Amino acid sequence: MKNFALIGIGYIAEKHLRAIKETGNELLAALDPHDSVGILDEYFPNCEYFSDHARFERHIAKAQFQNTSNKIDFFSICSPNYLHDSHIRLALNSEANVICEKPLVINPWNLDLLEKLEETSKLSIFTVLQLRLHPEILKLKREQQLSKTKKDITLSYISARGKWYQHSWKGNIEKSGGILVNIGIHFFDMLLWIYGPVKHFEVYEYSDTKASGYLELASANVKWFLSIDKSDLPKNVIEQNNSTYRSITIDNKELEFSQGFKNLHTEVYREIFLNGGNRISESRPSIELVYKLKNEKISTSNDKHPFSKK
Repeated sequence: MKNFALIGIGYIAEKHLRAIKETGNELLAALDPHDSVGILDEYFPNCEYFSDHARFERHIAKAQFQNTSNKIDFFSICSPNYLHDSHIRLALNSEANVICEKPLVINPWNLDLLEKLEETSKLSIFTVLQLRLHPEILKLKREQQLSKTKKDITLSYISARGKWYQHSWKGNIEKSGGILVNIGIHFFDMLLWIYGPVKHFEVYEYSDTKASGYLELASANVKWFLSIDKSDLPKNVIEQNNSTYRSITIDNKELEFSQGFKNLHTEVYREIFLNGGNRISESRPSIELVYKLKNEKISTSNDKHPFSKK
């Protein structure tokens, strides 16, 4: 059994709480500046909770250096994106391994320092790339390994968000990395993992609420569209009172993967304990790509993205 500390107890943290519990481990300490953390009762009611960073850090230091059964083995990091780098360093300085939510960092050059710290500390930094464990994505990966043809792919992902979004850290590009990071990076990682490195890319539009573009990968040509704008949802999705739409077509054939997301974080944790999980090198390609896309000039070859049709 491993002992965990958790930083950040917002929406995504419940997936980590469930994963820690379902893999037979224990959460001993948790930090979040906001005290709406009643979700802890469902999973680890005896966990020590801190709203103050200094008190949390002092508690961890005491546990680590008294060499008792309360020593922390892993930090799970679910804090806002711009704090990941700092919280990873806190974990390493506390002599604990790390499991960090996406993105590992916002800017790719921060990965270099983390790699050096990881090597020096002889600890491990793992990142959550749960789509790589989705059954349909794994099947797609196996099929592509046997294929010699270049695929034509259209990816649309729309996750409607309310007015609160732009007032939160997620709506601040300096803190979140913007829409390409918040809702896009898992899909970019999936595409690069299956179809290989980027040969060419274009960005057709990029704003606070949506982005679209084109990727030429080693084994695929990809048109992609991301949005948090409810008006971009297909009419039938709105009529069904759904707020999320995922669509991937490969050579005009729809990939059905709307199911199978429920326990992927638990599978990520199991993979880490059994086979080592995904490390910094695995997260680097998608982080570098997103950084380039954010800083690319809008292409004039398309007046409007051609693939967000209702």
